[in-house]
Amino acid sequence: MDNYIPHSLISDFISHLKSQGKSEFTIVAYKKDLEQFVGFLTTRERSDIREVKKEDVEGFIAKLLTDNYTKKSASRKLNSIRTFFRYLKNLGTIEQNPSLDVSHPKYTSSAPRILSKLEYHALRDFAKDDARTYALIEVLLQTGIKIGELAGIHVEDVKDGALTVLPYGKNPTREVPLNKSVKRALGDYLKIRGANAKDDHLFITRSGKPILIRNIRQIINRCFREVEIEHATVNDLRNTFIAQQLLNGASLEYIAKIVGHKRLSSTERFLNLVKEEVKRKERLGEL
Repeated sequence: MDNYIPHSLISDFISHLKSQGKSEFTIVAYKKDLEQFVGFLTTRERSDIREVKKEDVEGFIAKLLTDNYTKKSASRKLNSIRTFFRYLKNLGTIEQNPSLDVSHPKYTSSAPRILSKLEYHALRDFAKDDARTYALIEVLLQTGIKIGELAGIHVEDVKDGALTVLPYGKNPTREVPLNKSVKRALGDYLKIRGANAKDDHLFITRSGKPILIRNIRQIINRCFREVEIEHATVNDLRNTFIAQQLLNGASLEYIAKIVGHKRLSSTERFLNLVKEEVKRKERLGEL
């Protein structure tokens, strides 16, 4: 029997994922993880997928950690490998899944970073000088959507006081209400958006092309630096929205629906943070 070429198997696996209706986001992640794994197998002169052993998978995970990948990232890549081998086993290509006995790197999820009231206002105040930057920040802070969802918004997705968020990753299509602040910010931005837009994406670059995720991250990180907000990421704006909603008395079910959490436990993890914030405000006399 001829050796199996891993790259062709990956192509078949990707086609399988597409046939299952997996999102483009998921498919790209699997493809990158598996190509990286196959590259590692090449260094071990493994050209036949049937020869891959548990030790090869363990070696790959160990190298990721040596190369400064986070334990969380390495764990995700192990999940990709396990799913791939499960697919091959179901096909009868391999007899055993060599990744099943490989342990996930142990890691603890750090508590979500919530912007303080001072940080929250400083960020918004700084951004007000640029309509696009201000609109980007207001949408993230006032809706809790993800950065990838933000980059994918089209002009027609904003109407009747609500934002239609299209599927991204595991998040389904959903309607997110827009408050007066974000509607005003979007209105001001649309006035200067210009006629040079080359398509109907809401947020565009100066040349009229759709703004990319990395562009948004650069803009927000620059704002963080300018107002000296340390150890913050774009996703912390989403965390802050969730915490603010809880502080304002919104139900877990409502918040989970708005932000696209598939599991209520994802929203519940913010409860203790909010309780601590309430206690802090009580001590300072802010309540």
